Amino acid sequence: MDMKRVVRKYRLGEEPKDSEFWQTRSYEERIEALERIRDEYNSWRYNADQQRFQRVYRVIKQKRS
Repeated sequence: MDMKRVVRKYRLGEEPKDSEFWQTRSYEERIEALERIRDEYNSWRYNADQQRFQRVYRVIKQKRS
């Protein structure tokens, strides 16, 4: 799906509500947008592009001398 970039200027307090915009979209478009946001968040949050070491924690009891 190709998206065209659109920029609109509004005066402070006169901007439309996000919910009104999304109500004009089909459920398929809303689900696609949700999936894009989810994918972007997961790649940012879990840094899927970069392999990392797994963290391992252990509690070791030491003998007191």
